[in-house]
Amino acid sequence: MKNVTDFETLAEFLEHFNDEQTCREHFAAFRFRNGEYCPHCGHGKIYAFNSGKRYRCAACKKDFTIVTGTVFGETKLPLRKWFIAIYLLSTTIKGISSVQLAKHVGVTQKTGWFMDHRLREAIKQNGGRLFGTVECDETFVGGLERNKHRKLRKHAGTGGTGKTPIFGMKSRRGAVKAQVVHGVSKLNLQPLMEQHIVEGEKVYTDSWVAYNNLKGFRHTVVNHSDGNYVQGDAHTNGIESFWALFKRGYHGVYHWMSRKHMQRYVDEFAFRWNVRPAKQEAVFGNVVECIAESSPLPYKELIA
Repeated sequence: MKNVTDFETLAEFLEHFNDEQTCREHFAAFRFRNGEYCPHCGHGKIYAFNSGKRYRCAACKKDFTIVTGTVFGETKLPLRKWFIAIYLLSTTIKGISSVQLAKHVGVTQKTGWFMDHRLREAIKQNGGRLFGTVECDETFVGGLERNKHRKLRKHAGTGGTGKTPIFGMKSRRGAVKAQVVHGVSKLNLQPLMEQHIVEGEKVYTDSWVAYNNLKGFRHTVVNHSDGNYVQGDAHTNGIESFWALFKRGYHGVYHWMSRKHMQRYVDEFAFRWNVRPAKQEAVFGNVVECIAESSPLPYKELIA
C-alpha cells in the first residue's frame, strides 16, 4: 500500500484517501500516536465498536468518535471531505474562498466557510520565538477610503484610516509571525517584539517612530523616506514580500476580511509561508497533527 510520504499530486492524494475507513485510520494514527485515550476523561483504556466508527471509554462509559474534542467536533461531514479541504487550503498559495472550497468539496458555502475557519483555528501560530536576523514591519489591510460610499468615509487620519493594522516579524531563517494589533504605536509593537524575538538578536526596521529607542536588540533602521531601502545587509524586503502575498490573497481571493476574523486569515498565510520548503505530504501531515491536538470550535462561538 502506498505511504502518505509518497504523495506528490492531488490525483495520488485522492487515490490513497479513496474511502472513509482509510481516512479514519490515518487520523487515528495521529490522534493516538502516544497511546489511546478517552477525550472526555483522559482514561487510557477504550473499546472500539466493530464498525470502527465509534469508541467507548472503559472508565466513564461515554461514547466518542475519532474527531471528538477536536475542531472537527461531532461533525456530520465525512473525514474524506475534511481531508480534501485540508489539501486545498494548504496548497493554494493565496488561499481559497469558502465559495470555491464548497464547490470542490461538495458542500454549501456556509459549511465551506465554517470548514475554512476551523482549519485556520487548528493551524494558528504558536508561542515560539524567532532567532537570527529578524525583519519587522507593520501594514494596514482594508479598502481605501476614497473607494467607500461617501457616508461611510471617516474623513480623518492617514492612509490607515478605517483599515486593520497588522504587525509582522520575519526571521531571515524563514519563519514569519504576524499579529493583528490595536494600533502601531511604540506601546503596541515593542512588547510584541520582546515577546516573540530572542533577546540580543539583530532587528531591522524602517524609520517608523514606534521603533525609536528599541532596547534589547541590535537594531538597524532603514530610512525609506530618504529613498533608502537597503543599507548593507539591512532591509525589510522579506517581511514586505509576506505582506505582498497576503494582500494578493486579500484582493484576489477573499476580497474582504472582517476585523473579527482577520487574525485567522493571518494565521493561515503565516502557516503556508512557514511550511513552504516542505513537501506537500509533510504539510498535510502537519495540519492533521495540529487538528488531532486542537480544541473544539463550536459554530456559535465562531460567530459570537
